[in-house]
Amino acid sequence: MGFLSRLLGKEPSGNTAKERLQLVLIHDRSDISRETMENLRQDIIAVIRNYMEIDESRIELDLEREDRSVALVANIPVKNVRRRGAAGTPKGTKDPKHG
Repeated sequence: MGFLSRLLGKEPSGNTAKERLQLVLIHDRSDISRETMENLRQDIIAVIRNYMEIDESRIELDLEREDRSVALVANIPVKNVRRRGAAGTPKGTKDPKHG
């Protein structure tokens, strides 16, 4: 569920329930708290938003286990790729190396 959707309350309750269930399942499978997974999700969204316009309401994050390894699998629908500025940073953002 995206920040604006939560703020405006426009996401159907079925989608909200589905997302909460997914977070519970992820937590159960990986021993990672729901809070940590939600923080990770928000951090990933914040970084990707610098480079792409994404559909935050349809993002899916999952932890998959195979034998002894765990993989974070993300499905992030991309609406548009932002054009890059002259310094190689997305337009409208500051280059962290140069302030």
